[in-house]
This record gives sequence, C-alpha cells and structure tokens, in this order.
Amino acid sequence: MKSLSSLDFPELKNIIAQCNLEEKLELLELLEKDTFATRFNKFLNSVKTDELTLEDITREVEAVRQANYHER
Repeated sequence: MKSLSSLDFPELKNIIAQCNLEEKLELLELLEKDTFATRFNKFLNSVKTDELTLEDITREVEAVRQANYHER
C-alpha cells in the first residue's frame, strides 16, 4: 500500500469518495480551518477600496439602524 505522502490528487479524491458522510464533514472542517487565513485575506483584498469615506459608512449605518427600528 502507498503511503499518504505518495498519493497523487486523483487517488486522494478516490479515497475521499469512499468516506462516509461523517468522515467527509470532518475533512471539510479540517480544510476550512487549514485554509481560513488564506480565504480571509483574499476576502479582505476583494473588498478593500479607497472609495468609501467615513461619511459613506456613517450614512449606511444610520440607514440600517433606521430600517431595523422601523421593523420593530
């Protein structure tokens, strides 16, 4: 039997396909934790902009507050 370090990606996918749902969910949780920093930084870079001013943010916050207030 091959060691895990010598598996190629298609073989790994084949092994994962044979896992039950609980094992797949555990793998998913592991991958999410392992890739969180990378995904979060990618997200931050995607929303980074110099176009928003403090006034824009304040207006938006106030609009959301008003909408929440009127929903009550």
